[in-house]
Amino acid sequence: MSNFWDLAWLIFSSFIFISYLIILFQIVVDLFRDPELGGGSRALWIIGLIFLPVFTAVVYVLSRGRSMSERQRASVQKARSETENYIREVAGKSPAEQIAAAKALLDAGTITQEEYAKLKAKALA
Repeated sequence: MSNFWDLAWLIFSSFIFISYLIILFQIVVDLFRDPELGGGSRALWIIGLIFLPVFTAVVYVLSRGRSMSERQRASVQKARSETENYIREVAGKSPAEQIAAAKALLDAGTITQEEYAKLKAKALA
């Protein structure tokens, strides 16, 4: 019976420790993501996280949690827009341009009506 409770305690304490590490890393990332925070303030927060880690983490989340989530949201939105721009750039032509090019090939007799229909469906997909 003792082995069960030892295992349960190990799982629980591991969960708490990993959760704490995730929060700690999020705080450190947020410290360096915030453009309004000066170098001295960053250094004080880092020193606090080293010497009084749990207390400092709680104070940081309570005092800067709202702006922390706003910076995270802005970072995700920026990454999403950069990804969408990259995809548009790599994809090249718009669907209308692809259809026009396929129509030109059809008019020139290079492709058949069936091939044109396939190209058009692919462009619109």
